[in-house]
Amino acid sequence: MTDRAVRPITEAGAIRRMRRGVNILTAKDPALAAIVAHAGPPEIALRPPGFPTLLRAIVAQQVSAAAARTIYSRIEAATDSPPTAAAVAALGTENLRALGLTGRKTEYILGLAEAELTGALDFAALARMPDERAIATLVALRGIGRWTAEVYLLFALARPDVWPAADLALAVAAGRMRGLTARPTFPEAAKIAEAWRPWRGAAAILLWHYYRTMPA
Repeated sequence: MTDRAVRPITEAGAIRRMRRGVNILTAKDPALAAIVAHAGPPEIALRPPGFPTLLRAIVAQQVSAAAARTIYSRIEAATDSPPTAAAVAALGTENLRALGLTGRKTEYILGLAEAELTGALDFAALARMPDERAIATLVALRGIGRWTAEVYLLFALARPDVWPAADLALAVAAGRMRGLTARPTFPEAAKIAEAWRPWRGAAAILLWHYYRTMPA
């Protein structure tokens, strides 16, 4: 692993890089090529780096996608669009709870807002950190586990080799793609993904695409 600083990339450049990764993978792995043949190329949908995207990730933890969208839209309506750390912090505990957040998630969100406002979390600096250092910085915050940090790096910072190892959909899709009779464990799925370095993030996008379109 390198500890060299990472040069931030524009959204357009990130999308081009991810598409290049998809093309490289499908050229060398027939099973990945079959995904595109079956379901078409995956959409490369990135989110802007910063507080709102990480806030949205916390809101989405352990609730349905529909519930997460509803609660996040309430936060937007009560603050700014997109929400800022200062506006969210100003709401306070009771107002955030009234929007449908649990007490624990309210603590996590206020902690995230405080981290940015005090400079404990610098999103610009985070964007320049190598993958593992950036992940470690995020998981040091309450309410952010490794999966959330990895997904942030993949979809907000467009890191091409990040593999969200504890993602159930990726494990299911990897096992089905390789013709396994049982779903691989997370370590087994991560071992499958080793063959896709340095484009494991692009492979994850392909496999999520496959998971959404594969037959039951």
